[in-house]
Amino acid sequence: MTDRGVAHVQEPIRVLAINPGSTSTKIGVYDDEKAVLEETLRHDAEELARYSDLFDQYPFRKQIILDTLDREGINLTRLRAVVGRGGLLRPIPGGTYRVNDAMLEDLRSGKFGEHASNLGGLLASEIARKLNIPAFIVDPVVVDELEPIARISGVPEIERRSIFHALNQKAVARRIAAQMGKNYHEVNLVVAHMGGGITVGAHRRGRVIDVNNGLHGEGPFSPERAGTLPVGDLVAISYSGKFFASEIMRMIVGRGGLMGYLGTTDAREVEERIEKGDERARLVYTAMAYQVAKEIGAYSAVLEGEVDGIVLTGGLAFGTRFTSEIERRTSWIAPVYVVPGENELKALAEGALRVVRGEEAPRIYPSGKVEKGVGITDG
Repeated sequence: MTDRGVAHVQEPIRVLAINPGSTSTKIGVYDDEKAVLEETLRHDAEELARYSDLFDQYPFRKQIILDTLDREGINLTRLRAVVGRGGLLRPIPGGTYRVNDAMLEDLRSGKFGEHASNLGGLLASEIARKLNIPAFIVDPVVVDELEPIARISGVPEIERRSIFHALNQKAVARRIAAQMGKNYHEVNLVVAHMGGGITVGAHRRGRVIDVNNGLHGEGPFSPERAGTLPVGDLVAISYSGKFFASEIMRMIVGRGGLMGYLGTTDAREVEERIEKGDERARLVYTAMAYQVAKEIGAYSAVLEGEVDGIVLTGGLAFGTRFTSEIERRTSWIAPVYVVPGENELKALAEGALRVVRGEEAPRIYPSGKVEKGVGITDG
């Protein structure tokens, strides 16, 4: 209360979140955790074709964002921070990172790979710089917190790598921990993100100490990816003379999983086929759930059986037939929580909010060290 007896209402913290994709840019404006604006700005293929390089699209995308915010009446001077999707950077621990010159250089150069998400930090930085507010990224796909033992593959020339849905996995893990009345750093969870690719991670007290590489052939098969395969058979078809290397890679990523067996990546279509009595569809769909459950069991062993909860998230988690099969096979391990879909914009905003509120210190790229003695709202 003020000295006049009138309660002072604290103004919410407003942040802008930017998530660039290959053919769209998603933006969200949040007052604390409440969405004021969420919009997908779609980019015409013909428009994008004018740009020879990914980074040539940067001014075009920035202007569309600013024009949209202006059209929607968003007052930019009210923003306290801008946060972008983390791109392909060097492996770093999870957390919220302040965008700095070293990060911008790595994003521009594409030295760790080129992807539309590389534009996230660049767009956030430029918009924030004009407003003299901080720019951040949160839990990029390159988050790497693997224990040394988890890196051993069985072949000295091949090291297991951490490539997974870090942003959504960590966001839902934090929400489930809060639902338990605990902090993310106080719980052990097994989180399965189930979308076009499937990744299952062992979260031990805030760190993902082991996770399957959901991109290049490890873990459960998914709507479009093959997952773990019998290595000898893979080598045999690779040298059979029937396939080019690019065709083999398409079998593993793009035309594997449901696409390979059933000719579709749409789980809803598969469920409809099952309802109509398609036994082949039933077998393959159940096998995908079976493999996810098996992976959850493996990562429960990584946590030595000390599992506070199992979390199922991503687009496939909307399918109750699919999640029920996984829950039937794993609920003996720990309670199962289903969080369908993914809200990457909100996850980005939550990461920025934790820093602006002082609940978490930002990390420094590329060291991953926590900033000390720096005002968190400094631009």
